[in-house]
This record gives sequence, C-alpha cells and structure tokens, in this order.
Amino acid sequence: MKTIIYYYTGTGNSLWTARQFAAEIGDTELRSMVQPDQPANETNVVAAVPDIVGIVFPVHMWGIPHLVLEFLKKMEKHPSCYYFAAGVNAGEVSRTLVQLKKVLASYGLTLSSAFDIVLPSNYIPWGGPGPVERQQALIKITGEKIKQVAAMIKMKEKYPVEKGPLWQRIIFTPLYKMTFGVIAKMDQDFWVDEKCNACGVCLKVCPVRNIVLQAEIPVWQHRCEQCLSCIQWCPQQAIQYGKKTPGYERYHHPEVNLNDIINAISPSPSQPEK
Repeated sequence: MKTIIYYYTGTGNSLWTARQFAAEIGDTELRSMVQPDQPANETNVVAAVPDIVGIVFPVHMWGIPHLVLEFLKKMEKHPSCYYFAAGVNAGEVSRTLVQLKKVLASYGLTLSSAFDIVLPSNYIPWGGPGPVERQQALIKITGEKIKQVAAMIKMKEKYPVEKGPLWQRIIFTPLYKMTFGVIAKMDQDFWVDEKCNACGVCLKVCPVRNIVLQAEIPVWQHRCEQCLSCIQWCPQQAIQYGKKTPGYERYHHPEVNLNDIINAISPSPSQPEK
C-alpha cells in the first residue's frame, strides 16, 4: 500500500501531524505543498497512483488557507484513491473540513474521512500557547487520536467529516468569507524591534516569499498567509505583530526544528539550524 500525505506547515504543528500519520499508516511519502523553487508542473508529479492520499494543513481564520486552495487546483487527482484530511487548529475548526469536502468534490474527488486535530495555538496576536504542561498534555492526547484514526485510514474506512459545534459554524463561517480577501494585506501589522540583526530567518521560513530585507530590515510585501512562521521562528524574537506580542511567548512544535521548516519551503540545501 502506498500513501502520499501532502502537508502545509508554518510553525510545525501540521508537519508533526503529517509525520504521526505517516508513522502509523506506514509506506508513506510526505510531500510539502510549498516548493516555490520548482516549476508548478513538476512540483507534485506522482510516478504511480497511490492507494491513499492525505491532506494535512492548518486552519487559518476558520477556513482553508489560500495557499492550500491553490495547491488543490494543481494537485495530481486520482478519483479512485482514498482521500483523508486533517485540519490542524487550536480548538476552532468550524466548518473547514466541510469546506474541503466540497472543494474536492468540485474536482471529482471524494473525501472519505477528515479529522479535527487540536494542538497548541500559534496565533500569537491573540496570546501565547499556554503553559508547557498544558501543551504537552494536548500533544499527547492528539497523538493518541491520530493512532486511532490512522488505523481506520489504513483500512480505508469511511468516517463522517468532523466539524466544530454549531455556534462556531454560525459565527466563524461568515467571518472566514469576510476576511479571506484581506488576509494578504494583514501583514501591515508586522514590525521589528531593536533586537533584529538581519539574520534572514524570516525570509527562509515564509511559505510565499512575502518578506524581503531592505536596509537590513524585514519588509512584508502584502501577500501574507498569516501562518506566523516569521514571528514564531525569529531567533531574536524581534518580529512583532500589533502592540501586544512583545509580551507573549513564542511557539513552534517541540518536535519540529528550523531546518524542517526551511526544507518544507525549499528543496535547496538549508542553512545550519539557529
């Protein structure tokens, strides 16, 4: 049995999730949705039709990120495959996976199962990830869930698409639609403080190459995905967002390192981990 899991990650939660599924399912290849250095028609060439295809991604603004939607347009499509998905979030999956099911259906694909994967929050504008003990407990619980649902995936069992409670779907679905068109310009609230040493890590971890250095200062180019990889991976914690982040703890998944993220962005050799 051959499985391919496509993943998109910013601070490592989705990469860790994809790795856990791969370990449990076996005979699995992980492929990043983000490889901008390769031509689009060569990025995701599949030599043989897989038996199972997984789609693992973070929930952004209570829905599917723009980057993932663009990936799905060019992804190799095999209607005969078993498709599953994992929407990684901090407790507000809303109707993201229902949205994904409809998107795949528009391409003639069936989403046979889709799971709500809850991990520590990386959305620092709304606060830090919480106490380390709570983070560790949540990661452990989610790891156990992945083991359980991976067994179902291996058997190609169909399972209802998971979704958030009704109140989330009522409130957050229209908010997702309202914010989707303005997310790219939400980077106007990023800024850097005096700790910035122009190391360039923020450039390397941005999945859409949205940051350039001007006079040795990061400048955002208004095509943001709001993955917050730049602020969370800055070695100096010099990148801020709005007024409150100087006082908030940074977060990335404890089992994912900087080189993992850089390699998910570009296939070229990465710089030594900082």
